[in-house]
This record gives sequence, structure tokens and C-alpha cells, in this order.
Amino acid sequence: MTADLEEKTNRYGELLAEALEAASVAPPAGTPMERAAEECYEMASSYLEDGRHFREEDDLVNALASFSYGHAWLDAGARVGLFDVPTDGHLFTV
Repeated sequence: MTADLEEKTNRYGELLAEALEAASVAPPAGTPMERAAEECYEMASSYLEDGRHFREEDDLVNALASFSYGHAWLDAGARVGLFDVPTDGHLFTV
């Protein structure tokens, strides 16, 4: 079971890092929606950093949770139009 958790944690961490690279802020500069997009992106990025910290501490459960929450911020933002994201592939559910 530990091997499965480790594999899944690593996979989700890589997925979040890749998704952060692929997402870009969609709303026009200076608008409230741009600020909302930046805040969602910052949350996702912070969860990536938290997950990496937990993984270094061998806390795989909290690492996986952090990576999952981070990706949820990006995915939700993409769904409501805060981010331009690829529509094909495995990174987003749009």
C-alpha cells in the first residue's frame, strides 16, 4: 500500500506542476477577474510547495492532499474561465 501511495503522490505532484505551467491568466489585465485568477493561481502554486515539503518529510498523505487541492484550484478556475488551458490531454477537465 505504501508503494501505491508513493506512486500516486509523485504522479499528482508532477500533474500539478505541469498544469501550473500550462495555465495562463485569461481575463484582461486590471480587471477584478484577473485578480481572482491570480489568487487562484497563487493558491495552486502554494499547495504545490506545501506538497513538496510534506513529501520531503515523508508525509505522503498530506502531500497527496496538497497536490490534489492545488489541482482543484486550477481546474475550478479553468472551468469558470479564469485560465486559458489546453482542452485536450490529461491536465484539466474542461
